[in-house]
Formats: sequence, structure tokens, C-alpha cells
Amino acid sequence: MEKTATRIDWIGGSCRLLKATAAEFERTRPFEGLSIGTGIHLEPKTVALLMTLRAGGARLVCTGNLNSTQPSTVEFLRSQGFTVFATQTIDPAAHHASLEAVIAERPDLLLDNGGDLFAIAAEKPHANLRGGTEETTSGRTRLLPLRERLNMPILVINDSPIKQFAENRHAVGQSLFESYLRFTNRSTNGKRVTVFGYGACGKGTAACFRNAFSTVSVVEIDAVTTLEAHLDGFATPLREAAIRSADIIVTVTGFAGIVTAADLPLVKDGAILMNGGHFPHEIDVEAFRRHPDVIGIDRYEADHIETFHLRDGRSFHVLGGGHMANLAGPRPLGNTVESMDLGFTLQARCLERIARGEAGPEACVVPVPRDIDAMVANAYLDLAC
Repeated sequence: MEKTATRIDWIGGSCRLLKATAAEFERTRPFEGLSIGTGIHLEPKTVALLMTLRAGGARLVCTGNLNSTQPSTVEFLRSQGFTVFATQTIDPAAHHASLEAVIAERPDLLLDNGGDLFAIAAEKPHANLRGGTEETTSGRTRLLPLRERLNMPILVINDSPIKQFAENRHAVGQSLFESYLRFTNRSTNGKRVTVFGYGACGKGTAACFRNAFSTVSVVEIDAVTTLEAHLDGFATPLREAAIRSADIIVTVTGFAGIVTAADLPLVKDGAILMNGGHFPHEIDVEAFRRHPDVIGIDRYEADHIETFHLRDGRSFHVLGGGHMANLAGPRPLGNTVESMDLGFTLQARCLERIARGEAGPEACVVPVPRDIDAMVANAYLDLAC
């Protein structure tokens, strides 16, 4: 019998590790009687994680992130009885209202992405909050100064070596490269690409563009990491030269103000700028829009591309409004299924540990415990062999 299946069906059937974890959770019920508040990209792969947590007995209260919420995912989750406060928006105030709505439900655990939920919880604590997880480098940086106020276990998924190599190095690199092609339909052959940041995401991004026959430069503020990029075979010019030469600029640092309006005199005619960091502040697109040297903007609405025309005749292009490019624009696919299957299983296992009371406040903004890394790695290898 034929049926029309959806992308959510395809992703759910492809997340083999989460399916196995959900089957276990149906027996063990680690989240029985608990609610989990989530602030993470609402796209089909997230559905597989949320369904796994519900299989463990959790009540889910969900919101998304700026500009990445997919309406079809929200519609599906609501049809399955999830509480969802989310719209597809680039308005920080609207997004913050959704985050506040999640915290107002007083969840027992939080699954955060960028530190948004925990930052509110630090301001408005509630007694039953046991802790939770944070997905990103950006979130870890944001939450470290709040450790004394939070005083609860918060396990940072991004600090797992599995997350670093499986998702950040391999998947982010692949998905940003794929996103460049999807946005622009332009080649990478012979292009000069500048990658800002040579952490795990930057390594993967630089490698993917080099493998696609681009000439890649890396800009880093850390001398040791710059040396690593040099020994990996990448050019490491000074920042100004790296911007001047670039046909494509990709930011993957986790920090704000990487490319700003002050850099406009350096940007090459026809250059394409894209951000791979979690927050849309690595490329200061708003400052570009207000700058007196910008005399016109063409907006390719269907393709989510803006072309900025400068007074001296140059123009340059920004993809996805400076939002995380692999979850912005037409048909946003995000990272590969396999990488998210691993990363989301880390999330599920870390939340399980906190729900069982096996992590205390001393584990506030710390890496995933090594035994959880080993458990997830062995489970994945068992399924792969």
C-alpha cells in the first residue's frame, strides 16, 4: 500500500541511534513525571530527539531559535500534543517572548541552544529546575559567568569530542559548503575563500571548500591555532589581506563583530558573505544596511540573498541575512542526519543523567561525562557494524 511520506518520516527512520534509545526509554522511563523545556532549532531532526524524550515519559514544552523555526515542524509537533511556543521570526523581541513562555511553564529540565533559556532562568529561577544541557560554544561562553547564580548541573554538548568531530568538523563543514551551493548556484572552483575561525567548525569548513577546489585562507586570533591551520596547508594572511582577497567569506567563530561596517572598504567587489555561527551577529548586517556608503540594496526574497551596492561602484552579497546559513534560506537542511543522531543521543543521555539525580551543581557548565561519550560511541559503532 502506497502512502505519501514526509521529510519528518525520512529523518525519523534515518536516526537509528535515537530509535534504539527511544525503545530503551519506553522501558526505563527516566523522565516519568518530569517536564523538559527546549529552545533548539525546530526542524525535522529535532523531532526525532523530542520524540525520544517523550518516549522516556517527559512532557515537552518547546520553542526554537531565531530564523530557523520551520512551520511544518511546529505544526507536526502540535499535532502530536507537544506544547510549542514558536514562530518563524527574525525579531529578537518575538523570540524572547517565546523563550519566556517556556520558562513560565516551570520545566524540570532545560535543553538549551545558545544559553537563551538558562539566561532567563538565572534571572527568574524556579525551585523545581534540576539543570539540563547546553548545545553550543556560544551558549557555554554566555553561561560561564552565570555559574554561581545557576548552581545546577548543565552539561555542554559542544564540549564532547563526539560533537566536535562528528557534528562540528564534519557536518558543519559539509552543510555550510552545501548551503553556499544551495543559496548561490555558483561554483567554488578557483574561488578564494576566507574562513574566520579554526575551531572544529572552521576546520571542517576550510577542508570542504579546499576539497571543492577553492584556495582557502584562515583567520584566527590565537597564534597556536593559526600555526595549526598553517601546518594543515592553509594560507594564514593578516586579517585585512584575507578580507581583500576573498571571493567568499565564512564566519564560524561563535563571537560577535567578526565582519563589521568598518570592513566595507576592504570587501572585494562581488564577494559573498555567510555566517555559520549560532547567533546572527558575527556579520554585522544591520550596520551594513544603515551605512552611508551603501546606496542601494537588492533583495532576492525567494533566495534569501541581499546585494549591497556601495557608493564607489562595488557590490557584495550576504546570504540568509547573516543568520546561520545552513538553517536559513530556501530549503534549510541543517547538518547531516548521522551527525545529529549522535549529537542528539548525547543530549538524551545527559538529560537522563540529570533526571536521575546523578549529576550535582558542581557539574555546572561542564563537558559531557566521558562515560556518556563512550556509551554513545559504542552504541553507534554497534549499529554501524
